[in-house]
Amino acid sequence: MITFTPLSGGARLPRTVPLAYLLQVDDVRILLDCGSPDWCPERLNSVGTNKPHNQDQFSWEKYCKALKEYAPTIDLVLLSHGDLQHAGFYAYAHAHWGLRASTYTTLPVQAMARMAAIEEAESIRSQEDVEYKGDVHSDQDSKDLTLVDNDFGRKFLPSLEDVREAYDAINTLRYSQPAHLQGKCQGLTITAFNAGHTLGGTMWKIRSPSAGTILYAVDLNHLKERHLDGTVLLKKSWHWWVNNISCRKKDRDAQLIDTVTSTLSSRHSVLMPCDSSTRLLELLVLLDQHWSYSRLKFPICLVSRSGREMLTFVRSMMEWLGGTINKEDVGEEAGGGNRRRRDDNNDDEALGALALRFKHLEFFATPQALLHTYSSKDPKLILAVPTSLSHGASRIIFSEFASVPDNVVLLTSQGEEGTLGRALFDIWNNEQRDDDKWNKGRLGRNVMLDKTLTLTMKSKIPLQGAELEEYVKKERAAREKEAAEEVAFARTQRMLEADEVDSDSDDSDDEEAVENTLEDDTIDLTGDGNITPPAFAEPGVGLGRRRNRKDADIAGAQQQKFRMFPYVERRRRVDTYGEILDVGMWLRKGKIFEEAAESEEMKELKRRVETDGEAKKAPAEPPSKFISLDIDVQLACRLLFVDMEGLNDGRAVKKIAAHVNPRKMIVVHSSLEGSQSLIEACGAVRALTKDIYAPDIGESVQIGQHTNSYSISLSEELLASVKMSNFEDNEVGFVQGCIASLASSTIPILEPISNLTALAENVAATTSLIKPTRLGSRPATKLPQSTMIGDLKLTALKARLGSLGVQAEFAGEGVLLCRGNQTEHNAENSIVAVRKMADGKVELEGTVTNVYYTVRQAIYELHALIAA
Repeated sequence: MITFTPLSGGARLPRTVPLAYLLQVDDVRILLDCGSPDWCPERLNSVGTNKPHNQDQFSWEKYCKALKEYAPTIDLVLLSHGDLQHAGFYAYAHAHWGLRASTYTTLPVQAMARMAAIEEAESIRSQEDVEYKGDVHSDQDSKDLTLVDNDFGRKFLPSLEDVREAYDAINTLRYSQPAHLQGKCQGLTITAFNAGHTLGGTMWKIRSPSAGTILYAVDLNHLKERHLDGTVLLKKSWHWWVNNISCRKKDRDAQLIDTVTSTLSSRHSVLMPCDSSTRLLELLVLLDQHWSYSRLKFPICLVSRSGREMLTFVRSMMEWLGGTINKEDVGEEAGGGNRRRRDDNNDDEALGALALRFKHLEFFATPQALLHTYSSKDPKLILAVPTSLSHGASRIIFSEFASVPDNVVLLTSQGEEGTLGRALFDIWNNEQRDDDKWNKGRLGRNVMLDKTLTLTMKSKIPLQGAELEEYVKKERAAREKEAAEEVAFARTQRMLEADEVDSDSDDSDDEEAVENTLEDDTIDLTGDGNITPPAFAEPGVGLGRRRNRKDADIAGAQQQKFRMFPYVERRRRVDTYGEILDVGMWLRKGKIFEEAAESEEMKELKRRVETDGEAKKAPAEPPSKFISLDIDVQLACRLLFVDMEGLNDGRAVKKIAAHVNPRKMIVVHSSLEGSQSLIEACGAVRALTKDIYAPDIGESVQIGQHTNSYSISLSEELLASVKMSNFEDNEVGFVQGCIASLASSTIPILEPISNLTALAENVAATTSLIKPTRLGSRPATKLPQSTMIGDLKLTALKARLGSLGVQAEFAGEGVLLCRGNQTEHNAENSIVAVRKMADGKVELEGTVTNVYYTVRQAIYELHALIAA
C-alpha cells in the first residue's frame, strides 16, 4: 500500500513553494525533500501600491505545523537537490523537531545544502532578531524550565551548530549505487540517479518487495550544460515547466552575454541576483569563459558570505561535474600555453579544476566590502545573494543600484511568489508583447523602469548615546554578579577538597566507631525501651567535616555542618591498586578536560564556518540593535529576464512521461493549469497510463490496496498431485483445493477437492438422466486452463532460435521475424512474426510449418507453464 501526501509543493497552486512530501510504503514513512520557504516576503501586494498581501497566501504556518507533527515519526529522509527549496528546512527540523531518521543524498547535495543553509542563516540573522525564547513552563517537582516551541508565525532559522550537526549526520551515496536499508526500513532498496539541474541533483528509485518500484523525479533537466550532464531519463537532445515553451539554450546564453557586455562597455553596471550554491556555478562558468575569450577587464564581483568556501568544495568534487567544463578552456591561455601552466605549482590546477579557477572573479562578504573596493560609478558585474531580493546583500545593493539610469538588473530566475524578485519579474513580463512573453518560446526585451518602490530595509546598527550607557551598565552588573558566583563556587571547591583531605585522616577512627556502634542491628535511642532502626546518610555524607556538595552550593561556604548518627559511611583510604586517592586532583583534572573539549568544539566550528582568508580571530562585535526602515526607491534602471534555471520545459516533460511510461503517475510542484495540461497530453497517448493524480497540499493519494497474509499447510496428497515447472531459480505449480480445519492443529490445511469433484460428477449424471441426449453427441468437458509465467525478451528468444537453426531478425520495435534455412522447401512461406504488445502479451503469426512449431516451443521454454 502506497500513500502519498504533499506537505508543501502540491499540484494546484499558482506559485512556487518549497518541496516536502510524505510517502508511506506499507508501515515505513519516507520524507521526500525538506525545503524552506522565503522567510522575508514583501508586505506590499505589488510595486507602487500599499495594499497588503493576503496573509494566508504566503503563510508557512500550515507547512510548519505539518512538518513538526510528522517529523518524529519519519523513518527515512531523501534529499534530491542542494538548494533551500529542497533542503533548507532539514537542519532546523533535525535539531528542534525530532527529525532524526536516517537521511540519504549525494555528496555534492550535502555540501551545497550546507553552504546554502549557512548563507541564509547568517544573512537574515545579521539584519533582524530571530531568536525565540519560547513559552516557559515550570515543573514544580523538578524545578526545571522547559522551552515550548509553538509559535509558528516566526522564522525557523537554524544556528551554525544546528547546520553542522544535521548535515554531518547525512549518509552519502554515489549515482547508481543501490543501498539496502535495515531496521524498520528493511526490505527497501534506494538508488540515486542523475537528475541534472544542480550539482549532484538526484532522482530516487525506491524499490519495495510489496509495493513495487517508485520513482521520485522533481526538477529535472534533460539538456547538457557547461558544468553538468543531462538527466539519465533522456539522452536525446529534445527541445519542468509544463505550460512553458522555452527558447534555445544557445539563444538565451547569447542574450545574457550581449546584455552584460554592452552595459559594461557603456560604463554602467549589471546586477544579477543569484543563489548561493547550485545554479551559481553555471553562471560563473559561462561568464568566466566569455571574459577569457573576449579579454575583458571589468571585475566580476560575487557578494556572498560562503562563496569562496562553496567553490573550494566544488573543486574537490570534479568527478561529479560533466557537460563541457573539462573540455573547453578558451582565451589567451588556450593551446600550448595551457600545458605549460598546468605544470606550475598551482593548488587549483593540482586538483584538476583548471576550468574552475575563475581568475576574473572577486569575493566580497558584504556590500560594504564591495563599496570599499569599487566605487558605485565603476562599471562592474555584481552577482549578489539571494535570488529573491527579499533580504541580504542583493536587496541592499538593489536599493541603491536601481536608481542609477542605464544600470541593468538582470534576473535569471522568477523567484518565489511574494518576494521582490517575483514582483520585478511580473513587471518585466507584463511589459512584453503577447508573442514575446516568458512562456511563448521567444526572447524578451529589456524594459525601462519608471516607478517608485517602497522597500522595508532591516539592519543592525551599533548602540549610541543613552542606549549604549544603559547597555554598558547592565553588562557591568551582570559581570559583577557572575564574578561573585565564581568566587563563591571557587571557595566551595576549596572547602570540599579540604573536607576530603580531612576525612581521610579520620577514616580509621570512623571505622572503629562504626564497628562499635553497629554491633547490634537495633539501638535504643530514647532510653524508654523503644527500638529505633538506624538512620543512613546520603552518599558522600558522613561523620567528620564532610558535607553534601549540593548543600554547599546552596548555602555557601559558611553552611553549618551536621553529623548523622549512628551510621558512618565506610571509606577506603586507598584504591584497588593501593594508591592514595586525591579527590582534589581529579576535580582539577576534570575541569581541565572540560575546557579542552570546549576548545576543540570551538576550533571545529570555526574551521567549518570561517573562509580561507579569515585566519585571525574576528574582533568583538560592538553592542548593537536591530532596526527597520521604510525607504522609497525611484526605479530608473533597465530590467531584463533571461531564464537560467536549468529546468525542463513543457514539451520535454510530456516526452519524458511517455518515455518512462509509468503504471501510475502523481503530478507535484505545478500549477493547476500545468497539471491539467499534462494530464490532457498523457491522455492523448494511447499506450500511456490514465491513472494520473494531482493532489493539493495535505491531500492524500492511495495507490494499491491493503492485503492480508495467512498461514496454511498443504496436505501430502495435494503435494503429490501438483506438477511443478521450473522458472529461473524457482519451481512453480498450480494448486486447487479446499480448506479443512483439524482439531489437532491451529493452522488450516489445503486438501484436494476430490470429494467436490465426485459430487459434481453425480450431479452431472443425474442431469443427464433427466435430459435426453442426441444420438452421437458427447458430454461437454471443460478444457484445462494453463498460465504462462515470465516476461519474454525478444533478444533472448533470438539467441535461443539461433541455437536451434532458425534465423531471426528485428523488423521494427517489438517485432521479431523468424524464418527457416534457405535450403528448406518453401522457405519464403515459412516466415513467422513474433510481436510483443504493450500490455505484455505475445502474438505469434505465420504459416503452420516446422518453423512455427519450433518458435512456439522456444517461447514456451522461456516461460513457466502452469496447468490447472
